[in-house]
Amino acid sequence: MILPKQYRCTHSPTCQCTRGHLSEDVLLLVFQHLNWNPKLVATLSCVCKWFDDFAKRVLWKEFCKTRAPRMMLDLQSSGSHCIDGNWRALGKLLIYCSGCTQGGLFNSTVQIPGHFVYRTRFSRTLGRSLLPPQCRTDVLYVSDPCEHLDQGEEGDVGLFRGIFKSFPTSRVRKVIINKAVPFHPSEVCPYCKAKLWSMLQAKIIPQSACIRLEAYEDCIEYFVCLNGHLLGICTLAPLSDSEEAVPSEDSNHTEKKQDNGLVKENGLKRRHSLLGGSENGPSPQKRLTSSNQCDIDV
Repeated sequence: MILPKQYRCTHSPTCQCTRGHLSEDVLLLVFQHLNWNPKLVATLSCVCKWFDDFAKRVLWKEFCKTRAPRMMLDLQSSGSHCIDGNWRALGKLLIYCSGCTQGGLFNSTVQIPGHFVYRTRFSRTLGRSLLPPQCRTDVLYVSDPCEHLDQGEEGDVGLFRGIFKSFPTSRVRKVIINKAVPFHPSEVCPYCKAKLWSMLQAKIIPQSACIRLEAYEDCIEYFVCLNGHLLGICTLAPLSDSEEAVPSEDSNHTEKKQDNGLVKENGLKRRHSLLGGSENGPSPQKRLTSSNQCDIDV
């Protein structure tokens, strides 16, 4: 005998939701009509544990598949289960820049609050450039840097995030474990609350990363958590850095170049708290396009 599925609240005996729920099929149709609005999904999750469980199992999964279908198809291909049970964390990663705090994960001197990002591009090509040569068989999707301009001594700050496919079996994870890189003593992943490894401490940040991110050399740092979520920071290099400072009617050209050097120096001081780096000047940057990318609109 087939018993009908019971829909009940698991919040508490006194919860108002015990009077009955709409069926999952009805809620699915409602949110499909709302185009899986992430703010409404998050609001529903706060009602009680039953709604929260339904959102984690169904709604966040449909949101991710609708917003980034090719990326989700790739992450789940070849028997990968990297996002099973983590749909809410992945949904948050797609649309939320976690920011940074003074003296926090990135040991930054600026305070950048977290915020929603209404248009994001995740690129597998960019992710490959952030991996060392021995690990480039791994699959990593990374967003374009979220630009936070004119952050005082830090200059133009870029914050980026990403996710590994099949991180438990990835080469990056094996390298980190073989090098016995310790977890961050206090900070955790803002998306899934898992512990974090520093790629800078592991010494596996390639030079190609600064070129692809259009950032100053040795001013890049990123972390990866146990679930394969990546988050990083860089000091963005102005496009004018590729040009030589020459005398002109506006003498600010030379002054600006000196200011850019000061910004890079301040960025290096933060990185050196974990690992010593070179003091070379910024390298000329070129804009590169990503051939394997995924656009996400919220």
